[in-house]
Amino acid sequence: MEKRKDGFLIEKRAAEKDFIFGTRAVMESIHAGKEIDKVLVQKELNSDLIKELLQLCKAEKIPVVRVPDAKLNRITRKNHQGVVAQMSSIVYASLDNVIDNCFAEGKSPLILVLDHITDVRNFGAIARTAECAGVDAIVIPEKGSAQINSDAIKTSSGALNFLPVARVKNLFYTCRDLQKMGLTLVAITEKTEKTMYEADFSSPVALIMGSEEDGISQEIFGIVDDKVKIPMAGHIESLNVSVSAGIAIYEAIRQRKK
Repeated sequence: MEKRKDGFLIEKRAAEKDFIFGTRAVMESIHAGKEIDKVLVQKELNSDLIKELLQLCKAEKIPVVRVPDAKLNRITRKNHQGVVAQMSSIVYASLDNVIDNCFAEGKSPLILVLDHITDVRNFGAIARTAECAGVDAIVIPEKGSAQINSDAIKTSSGALNFLPVARVKNLFYTCRDLQKMGLTLVAITEKTEKTMYEADFSSPVALIMGSEEDGISQEIFGIVDDKVKIPMAGHIESLNVSVSAGIAIYEAIRQRKK
């Protein structure tokens, strides 16, 4: 939102360069291999062409969100035909390839799992720290995560152009897969007495950071291999998630430099 001179709040219109409008235009872009973040489809539409689009999105693992026509009209005043695709600002990485490459190079993977971090500024700040520190990849869920758009790129100071980001359908199953690949899942949480300085981050590890409001989901919290906290000496009981991520990442780096 932005504030006008008369004091009223108005919604900023999205940059149209970040979107593709129209059913066939979206389908052609998918066939051409364009990196698409998600496809917005008007709720009531269910024609044969729309069904074909939905099947294509499912095959290409592109998230589809059913929305009211008013939401599409806020994005553009063009004839969108009830279909708008949001372009991705980055090319997503294959998590399997990232892990395989780490092991092939004799490197101990350091992965950062972000469990529904929704604030773009937090996400950008985390990505900036992760890239500077040499984190091998960030993992985010398809739905319920901050949009990786031009604002995220800017907030990360361009780090998202270099840092592999893996977008997965189910974060819980991905965490299970990471365990099977030999990584230790470590939850960064205040719900424990063990401090991060007592943990071993030198082996292959995935650090898990929870959302700004709800923390790490109970489903994932129940399967982690270790739970550690950042020691707190002040009156405030928690840190901003981007600050917490930075502290945890650099503790892992410190241990690996020994």
